[in-house]
Amino acid sequence: MTDRRGARWTTEDIGDLHGRTVLVTGVTGGLGAEVAYQLAHHGARVVATGRDSARLEEALNALRHGVHDAQAFGVRLDLADLDSVAAAASEIAERFGRIDVLVNNAGIMAAPYRTSPQGFELQMATNHLGHFALTARLWPTLVESRARVVSVSSLMHTFARRIDFRSLEPGAPITKYDRWSAYAQSKLANLLFMRELARRTRDAGVGVTSVAAHPGYALTHLSQSGLQLGGRSFQGIAVHQVSRAIGQSAAAGAWPIERAATDPGLTSGAYVGPSNLRQLRGHPKPVGMTSTARDLDLAARLWAASERAAGLTFAAT
Repeated sequence: MTDRRGARWTTEDIGDLHGRTVLVTGVTGGLGAEVAYQLAHHGARVVATGRDSARLEEALNALRHGVHDAQAFGVRLDLADLDSVAAAASEIAERFGRIDVLVNNAGIMAAPYRTSPQGFELQMATNHLGHFALTARLWPTLVESRARVVSVSSLMHTFARRIDFRSLEPGAPITKYDRWSAYAQSKLANLLFMRELARRTRDAGVGVTSVAAHPGYALTHLSQSGLQLGGRSFQGIAVHQVSRAIGQSAAAGAWPIERAATDPGLTSGAYVGPSNLRQLRGHPKPVGMTSTARDLDLAARLWAASERAAGLTFAAT
């Protein structure tokens, strides 16, 4: 498959995926559901995860209804819980044997302060640490398949200038918690993980590709957070109306992820996002990231902290 239109990439550019297995986390709505649909539509065997078994089954039924003869399978996975990650990774390796593409998509946005079952700040635990541990535990399978790992980030990463490493220390006191700052840091962590994984695999000569994508301002983000920026106040309603004017659909928001998952022209370290309105919307293309996201020392420090938090060694070799 080649990109026929440059920045005008669409789902028509996705090639034949028959014989390939794609694991997508967080398919019970929004971006994950759209990604799973498009990849199944192009022939992939889709392994879908969700933390709520009933909602996961509903999503699978919708996928099978939308794609005739879809090969769609579900695995319960709560990314905030490292025990759930370990169990799901074991089940996936045993049931499916190979994973050609891992789309680390699931996440939560701007949640009030809570901690994971292991005591980590919930947004960092769900959005970054769970995916780090899942990738690590599936690593032998990913290496054997010469897989592609897609980390789903956000434009919000541009608001993070550091990582508060207390979020990866169980029970560490976090004062003056800001839920949007915590979300931005978790999305920065996604990019740092992607780049460090790309560096390690490149240095080791491992045939795994590590890329990232962001959806721009997809309306699914609004649906996840409701009117959290302003509730039902005048400001909240104004935010809602502006969002509807400049935002794009969940289907369009999924395009960068779908391109990152399927475009053979992308090399490790690539980051894909919308092409218009300062990356808020439009057809997907390779885009830039902040200098903080390109900080190799910070990426290495995050990797080491993530290994300690997850209780595993992940050499990515």
